[in-house]
Amino acid sequence: MFGLSTTELIIIVLVILLLFGGKKIPELMKGLGQGVRSFKEGMNEVKANLDTDAPAKKSQSDSAPQATTTEEKTTETDTTKEA
Repeated sequence: MFGLSTTELIIIVLVILLLFGGKKIPELMKGLGQGVRSFKEGMNEVKANLDTDAPAKKSQSDSAPQATTTEEKTTETDTTKEA
């Protein structure tokens, strides 16, 4: 798993246990799980919005006339003062 041996994983778990303590780890895992769940829900919502918006935009572009572009002349003025 991720190129880590069993011994390395055990050491990592022990270090985490020492840093956070036995009572804090379940809270951290709960928060991590909620974060992952929220991220997945957000991704699914965005995907659903894209799926529903794509056909609507295509039908609008088929029925809408093509826009034409016009060129606009602009002039630049020098705003620096010379001493």
